Order: sequence, then structure tokens, then C-alpha cells
Amino acid sequence: MGFGGISIWQLLIILVVVVLVFGSGKLKSLGSDLGASLKGFKKAVKEEEKDD
Repeated sequence: MGFGGISIWQLLIILVVVVLVFGSGKLKSLGSDLGASLKGFKKAVKEEEKDD
């Protein structure tokens, strides 16, 4: 048994389907955009804590 009743093989199959649908280039840009958004959010939270 894996994560919440999903086995590792099912996760791998889902990953392969996602890569086939979106393509590795689109996933790479999506990941970098998400990382930049998280970085900006953390920066904003730290600035807000400084102001208080």
C-alpha cells in the first residue's frame, strides 16, 4: 500500500500520462513559475512580519 491507498505503480502511471499530455517543457515551466510564486509569497510574509 502506498500513499492513501495508491500504490507506487499507479503513481508512476499517472506521472507518465501527465508527461505525455502536457509535455516535459510545459511541466518544467509550470514548476519554475510555481517556485517563483512561492518565493514571492515567502518574501511578502517576511516583509509583513518585519512591519509588525
